[in-house]
Amino acid sequence: MLAPATAFAYIDPGTGSALVQGVIAALAAVGVTLKLYWHKFVGLFGSKKDDVQENATPDEQH
Repeated sequence: MLAPATAFAYIDPGTGSALVQGVIAALAAVGVTLKLYWHKFVGLFGSKKDDVQENATPDEQH
């Protein structure tokens, strides 16, 4: 009753361009964040192989 049954919505080219720009900016922000915190991110999911090599003596590492 309070809302009309049909809505004649129109997205002009400026609004569509702003939406596309927002999506691109969000993807760029995610990429930069991953780049900055890559080592911490990989450390969460990384293997324990690196830990074994760090604990080895220098003559055991190859």
